[in-house]
Amino acid sequence: MNKIKLLVIDDNSSLVKMIEEYFSKTTNIEVSFVANNGEDGIDLINKHQEEVDLILLDLVMPKVDGIEVLQYLKEKGIDKKVIVLTSYNSQEMIRKVSELGANYFMLKPFELTTLRNKIEKVYGNSENSSENLDYFQNNLQISISKTLHELGVPSHIKGYQYIREGITLLFKNPDYIGGITKELYPTIAKTFDSTASRVERAIRHAIDISWNRANWDLMVDLFGYTVDIDGAKPTNSEFIVTIADKLRLEFNQQITN
Repeated sequence: MNKIKLLVIDDNSSLVKMIEEYFSKTTNIEVSFVANNGEDGIDLINKHQEEVDLILLDLVMPKVDGIEVLQYLKEKGIDKKVIVLTSYNSQEMIRKVSELGANYFMLKPFELTTLRNKIEKVYGNSENSSENLDYFQNNLQISISKTLHELGVPSHIKGYQYIREGITLLFKNPDYIGGITKELYPTIAKTFDSTASRVERAIRHAIDISWNRANWDLMVDLFGYTVDIDGAKPTNSEFIVTIADKLRLEFNQQITN
């Protein structure tokens, strides 16, 4: 079985090391080349173009940034699958990298299991540039991340990832509302290779932390006056369902306007 050969272009050495270690243990994907800036990345592309199947590309880097790398690929007619990895989450940037040929836009932080799934999906897509970024999916993820940050949920803890995934699942399938414990938690746990009980505890922990960090006006606006800064907090279900409902309403308004 031929492995998917990756070129990772990112100046975050810790992240690159994590990606290398993770894929060193997989049977179908390997990190073949690494560059810590866009200039070195372009050099590797020119020298090893036939040996690279997919590029993981950061946007903000020294010397040459990710946008310039994408522009170079487009100008030279180099057709490579590209997944952009970045914390720079503006809709305008999503549009720009899509126009330059990127296949997917992935927000940091992310789970390595999720990255693996995206690599397999993008590489397995037989259509080239005709199917670029999923605007709706990426805009949804940006909206979820923005809301969680405003609510004070730290992005570096497990609960943040679980909440984000839970909101996404509920947004797309409201039927999960009737089975948060029996259906939603196990689904999230499967995605992140965890257990339903750990998912529930991590989400609870994230909500507890957010209570001391959040924009209180936003908390009241979302959850009403049934919450109390000194006491009552929304349950896991209330937290996830309320945010999913809020975003569904906002997206429906955008569609009808």
